[in-house]
Amino acid sequence: MAAILATALTWVVFRRLRAGQQRPVIQIVAAVNELPAGVALADKDIALVDWPSDLPLPGSFTKKEEVLGHPLIHSLGAKEPILKRDLGLEGSGIGLSTKIPPGMRATAIRSNEIVGVAGFLYPGSHVDVMCTIVMPNNGGTITQTVLQDVEVLTAGQTIEPDPQGKPQQVDVVTLLLTPEDSQKLQLASSQGTIQFVLRNGTDTKTTDLRAARLDQIVPLPKPPAVVVKAGKRVVVPKAQPTYVLEVIQGTKSTTHKFDADEKETGKPQ
Repeated sequence: MAAILATALTWVVFRRLRAGQQRPVIQIVAAVNELPAGVALADKDIALVDWPSDLPLPGSFTKKEEVLGHPLIHSLGAKEPILKRDLGLEGSGIGLSTKIPPGMRATAIRSNEIVGVAGFLYPGSHVDVMCTIVMPNNGGTITQTVLQDVEVLTAGQTIEPDPQGKPQQVDVVTLLLTPEDSQKLQLASSQGTIQFVLRNGTDTKTTDLRAARLDQIVPLPKPPAVVVKAGKRVVVPKAQPTYVLEVIQGTKSTTHKFDADEKETGKPQ
């Protein structure tokens, strides 16, 4: 009898302890399955799941109606709670347009293996944009950094980074720019050759850069001097180098001099 009473008492205590360990929950809105960025949320995409009420999740929703029709800015995993930061404004569009903040523009530019940094440009990458231009009126060739710390929105038709980080060769890259920078990029691409420079995503520092000129890399010949005489401009030809060859025959030596025009002058000694 004592054993039965002890067993019953243990069972009652265990039930009470287990009940005391149960945490109160609330229901929040979560994704049913994996959802890609850009999709507009429908009723089939979302469900209410339990969440501990003593661990509040800022930005979460408790009603389905609060998220229906809103586009996703970021992709979500199955059963992942939906937060305000993941949603665009209702009616703001789907796909790429949901990732464009107000006041910004998505500007596309053609790419290749060199411009696209050998395929290592992904959505979310940050780049500088350089342009190489042949200046008019014999102004030489220059390279100038026209934009700094620009975010890549898409690489080709991909708006999410490759999960394995594999390089991808794409024909078009879309950048997130202000309207003013969009104009600069369009002008630069029409006047010269564009090159992207990949930078660390945490490096947001910009610098004041001067254009690099061809004569900084390869010394260019100096133009001939100009002398003004009696109101007339006279070009003074540059002095030509003279080459000397000495030929010794026994006790007799002969010096041969050659100028740039290969005209020989000989003088026996």
